Amino acid sequence: MKETLVYDTEVYRDYFLLSFRNIATGKVRHFEMFEGQSFDIDTVRRVMRTYRLVSFNGINFDLPLVTMAIGGASCAAIKKVSDKIIKNNLKAWALGIESVVCDHIDLIEVAPGIASLKIYGGRLHCPKMQDLPIDPDESITPAMRVDLRTYCENDLETTEALFKQLLPQIELREKMGEQYGIDLRSKSDAQIAESVIKHEVEKRSGKRLQKRDPFALAGESFSYSVPSFIEYRTDVMRTMLDVVRGATFAIASNGQVKMPKEIADLKIKVGKSVYRMGIGGLHSSEKCAAHFTDDEHFLVDRDVASYYPSIILNCNLKPAHMGEHFTAVYRSIVQRRLAAKKAGDKVEADSLKITINGSFGKFGSPYSALYSPKLLIQTTVTGQLCLLMLIESLEQEGIPVVSANTDGIVIKCPRTKKDMMDFIVWEWEHATGFDTEDTHYAALYSRDVNNYVAIKAGQGFKTKGAYAPAGLQKNPTNEIVSTAVVKFLRDGTPVETTINECDDVSKFVTIRSVQGGAVKGEQYLGKAIRWYYASGETGTINYKVNGYTVPRTEGAKPLMQLPKGMPHDLDRDWYIAEAHAMLSNIGATKKD
Repeated sequence: MKETLVYDTEVYRDYFLLSFRNIATGKVRHFEMFEGQSFDIDTVRRVMRTYRLVSFNGINFDLPLVTMAIGGASCAAIKKVSDKIIKNNLKAWALGIESVVCDHIDLIEVAPGIASLKIYGGRLHCPKMQDLPIDPDESITPAMRVDLRTYCENDLETTEALFKQLLPQIELREKMGEQYGIDLRSKSDAQIAESVIKHEVEKRSGKRLQKRDPFALAGESFSYSVPSFIEYRTDVMRTMLDVVRGATFAIASNGQVKMPKEIADLKIKVGKSVYRMGIGGLHSSEKCAAHFTDDEHFLVDRDVASYYPSIILNCNLKPAHMGEHFTAVYRSIVQRRLAAKKAGDKVEADSLKITINGSFGKFGSPYSALYSPKLLIQTTVTGQLCLLMLIESLEQEGIPVVSANTDGIVIKCPRTKKDMMDFIVWEWEHATGFDTEDTHYAALYSRDVNNYVAIKAGQGFKTKGAYAPAGLQKNPTNEIVSTAVVKFLRDGTPVETTINECDDVSKFVTIRSVQGGAVKGEQYLGKAIRWYYASGETGTINYKVNGYTVPRTEGAKPLMQLPKGMPHDLDRDWYIAEAHAMLSNIGATKKD
């Protein structure tokens, strides 16, 4: 296998820098162009041919600029193209630049969510978070070149850290690429789904899918078609169904579909809970609520397995321009995944899961070959109406549902009605064709439906939203606080004990993006910042552009460089108070 280099560029009107870092050796090599220093085109060409290259946003930014540099373009010409890409949000291909062909992986789509390289570095607790030290429109002096090389080296280290974190996803994409004959290494899950399904549909049909006008459907409208198995017992729910049936879904000029106002305004009261429908799914409306398994009740979470894929197949839903070929391909992928999962083939099962789950998001993207707004609405609304069917049936028999979210519900079942609950769920599964999976909870503490701590029977736990652990998809925000809260709820450990005994500074930091950049006093911090709360620290972190306070930064001390040990002025009392506030917010002192 080829050796791997991470690379990055810095672009100014009179200076161009291309830097490579060898992952195996850690060695860095810089290639520069400025007045009196020509670009080493031959060596760079050889590097591009010899190594596997890894970048962050290289496909649309770095690679086209490197292509210009090895083609003999000047710093000024490269800078003009760079400005068009950044300031005008243009794609390199739209500027007529055809990038040099090389073995290349771009991490920007593989990484989950949408974030800058600096934010991903913060999420990985990289030692140094640093913004560009010199204004992009400056003229670069010899001394500034040293600063830019140092800055670029830090970005290379961050890119390498991100690459290593994403290696399992990249290796999975390589295996999928071998199977389908497509380079998937630089694609998101949704892009992989689109590529694979498009490839398989074209293979089955023997025809290439024609590129369509992304906004050809704008201005059209349609109605939701109610499946025959959706039925309700009460007049209130039948009236709700009539509202949904009579609503008109309009495709806006940007190709998106919004929930009609008459549906969005519905407050669907079933039992003691109120539910709302939305494009993203069904949501209950609980606030600051706590529920417990006790002598009289038990809590059980019933999630629908593979909910959206099951709806698509059970209801024979498909993009109109793909027809039955889509159904055949989609069904084959789902069946192959189930077989791989049963056989213990994790690689195959995970790769097919990417295709199955990633496809749904593309149904709402006008630029996608899978774009089908009607299919999107038919799927998500059906999912919500089906859950409401199950909720109504349970509540009619005196079995309360205390939470609902997209593909599952939490039931607080009287112990005397367990058999009735099981029968109602079985009957619902039989009517709809769906399967549910259950998880028993000892307790459920909710700030709201999207932010909660669930203690599982057997001492495991599940957290969501603000209380979920940080990772590549979520910024760290005082992680020690939620850790302390979970330990208290799970085994009674005082929050003071957890917080005072922790000696990992990364558990105390907050990472945040600040549009336009942030300052603390006269110190410029950058657009991606990191801080902790310090004893004796005064003032706030502020937006550079308008002086407004960055939320929750009173007493915050910037920590753009992680120390080797714990800061001497860490205000542990602040975190302890925050933990007690969190316990109050999730209803830990209440018992319903």
